Amino acid sequence: MKQLNNRVIGTFLFLVLSMTSYSSTVHASPTSVDQSGNVVVVGGESQPVDPENPESPENPGESPSTTGPLRIDFVSSLDFGRTKISETNRTYLAFAQQFLGKAGPRGSYIQITDQRTVSTGWTLQVKQEHQFRNRIIQEANEQQLEGAVLSLDKGWANSSGTSAPPTVTRETVALNANGAAHELAIASAESGRGVWTIAFGASETNSNNMVNTLSPAIDRSGNVVIDEFSGKPAYYNSAITLTIPNTTKIHPVQYETTLTWILAELP
Repeated sequence: MKQLNNRVIGTFLFLVLSMTSYSSTVHASPTSVDQSGNVVVVGGESQPVDPENPESPENPGESPSTTGPLRIDFVSSLDFGRTKISETNRTYLAFAQQFLGKAGPRGSYIQITDQRTVSTGWTLQVKQEHQFRNRIIQEANEQQLEGAVLSLDKGWANSSGTSAPPTVTRETVALNANGAAHELAIASAESGRGVWTIAFGASETNSNNMVNTLSPAIDRSGNVVIDEFSGKPAYYNSAITLTIPNTTKIHPVQYETTLTWILAELP
């Protein structure tokens, strides 16, 4: 299995915990690669698309990407927003993907393009490099959210092309910060060609028979939360969750982790 340097690394998972009222903070923080809405690549150009209507190009904001005939065009940034610290029920939902154009909220997704002359297939994996952490916490043994588990669920593939689809895992992918790679999708030879999206979750308006995982984000006063990127009402996506044990010490700070997305060419 050849990896073709198609690794996207980003510190773009956020959880801000505080003793104050809820409000959203929607942002991304690029690290080792440049992020852009339009990706110029070797062998063609693939603009990000709406994962529920892949024939429609949309602007989901900046993102890490790779280049080459087999590449990653876009990866959603994941943000768990700002919430009040609680002693129990510590499962947090990520915000849904938003767009500047006409598309409504969607599940978080990764977009892949395979323009190789001979398609031998590919595999998509993800791993969490370290636990959610904040190094400014004075007590070294409390800098990490020990035992926290990031879960990706309700994965599905979509494309406007005619190629056979990749196979997406139907199991919940639970990342436990041990650096192990988890397979998300695999395309056999001659399948997964063209532009494909792998999404986690979907809206109630999708025409792909996927269960709705989105719900409006409402603050503690009953007001609609506005997504700062798009200016549209924010939504939660129950397909992506972060669960923190009740025994783990939480400080009122921002925690971050790093995910590595790996797109590898099959032999």
